[in-house]
Amino acid sequence: MSERFMRLIVFFDLPVKEAQERKIANRFRKDLLKDGYTMLQLSVYSRIVRGRDAVGKHEKRLQQMLPEKGNVRLLTVTEKQYASMQLLVGTAKPQEKKVNAEQLLLF
Repeated sequence: MSERFMRLIVFFDLPVKEAQERKIANRFRKDLLKDGYTMLQLSVYSRIVRGRDAVGKHEKRLQQMLPEKGNVRLLTVTEKQYASMQLLVGTAKPQEKKVNAEQLLLF
């Protein structure tokens, strides 16, 4: 049986009232982007991984970049579940172009 593609979705709400808090929040966003996440919407980022082993690896990497304050949540769903997500208001971003597991380019 082949490994399933999964999506990791990170939701966060970080304090940004003071300059140092904004710096920490921006660093967290940049770290997510460096780790292959894309912004789905403000404070919601996602990335695709292959199989449960990769989910565990990326959970550990996320743990290492967590800020000390705020709320950060992680949701793991199958690619099929992710593809069933509906956009109710607004328009999809160009980077949201549907890419299924067969079209995924691995570098």
